[in-house]
Amino acid sequence: MKKSVMMFTLSTCSHCKAAKRFLNEHNVEFSFKDVDLLEAGEREEALDEVRGYNPKLTFPTIVIDGRQVIVGFQDREIKEALGL
Repeated sequence: MKKSVMMFTLSTCSHCKAAKRFLNEHNVEFSFKDVDLLEAGEREEALDEVRGYNPKLTFPTIVIDGRQVIVGFQDREIKEALGL
């Protein structure tokens, strides 16, 4: 079963870039928001959403199926969560 993957990232974050590259290399469809590139109102909404998943507000914050949260680029955790 295909899982939904959403990432909250920063455009300048090396760990965020590594997570995106990892998912692309494993042909995982995902969506992401580069929070630092959003306009002020959208940025605040995105930051509030991230805080709900990850109160420390660190990046990347990866949300799988709307409930499983992986903070940082943790390739083994991502593989396990996605069944890769």
